[in-house]
Amino acid sequence: MEGRFLGSLIRNNTQIRRDRADAIAEDAETSYRRKVEDLQAELRKVRRDRENMLDLSPTNAQSLVLASDFQSGVFVDKDLQLGAKIRELEILIEIAESRYTELFKQTEA
Repeated sequence: MEGRFLGSLIRNNTQIRRDRADAIAEDAETSYRRKVEDLQAELRKVRRDRENMLDLSPTNAQSLVLASDFQSGVFVDKDLQLGAKIRELEILIEIAESRYTELFKQTEA
């Protein structure tokens, strides 16, 4: 009697551990890679948001931003907040990419 079921029953402990380790490592790598990609996408979005703050051009002739309507304090606060978020994301991406490489890329011995 041969077959996959019998083969599974007679696998040794090393083979079983290896199969489990492969599955765990694959899931962890996928999650880590996706996290890095999500951080990179968020960084691009925050950078775009910050650049879009500089676009004060009117959408039509009736929507001119008057100097008296511009709230410089709000602008500065938001700009600094976005700048801090950009820096935080850059640091997180640097750490995540470094750690991903360390954990999941083969190194030459």
